Amino acid sequence: MPKKKQHDSEYLAGIVVEGIQGKKGIDIICMNLMDIPNSVSNYFVLCHGTSKIQVESIAESVEEVVRKTIGGKPWHKEGFENAEWILLDYVDVVVHIFQQETRMFYNLEKLWADAKIKVYENES
Repeated sequence: MPKKKQHDSEYLAGIVVEGIQGKKGIDIICMNLMDIPNSVSNYFVLCHGTSKIQVESIAESVEEVVRKTIGGKPWHKEGFENAEWILLDYVDVVVHIFQQETRMFYNLEKLWADAKIKVYENES
């Protein structure tokens, strides 16, 4: 059963990345947290956008692609009010969509530095 859950989480993270790429999210990374004791999720997917509008568009794209592909909805979401940091919580996969300055300030990559990180190339 754990392998199935890992596979499902990895698949969902891939779908999330597709949604981000569809709206030109910048510096996309997927952090595998499964080997970190007491981690809050299996994966974090992070990216940033250049404006409030782009950050909102990325979040809406992720929700749409996940809904169309697997019928899933976030268990929790927040940050749409000011769109400096939008969080979409799919339980096993948590999506963090930042504006660049906010991403640099919170630096989740450093906070979770023990995670296995997959970096995606920016598409032109």
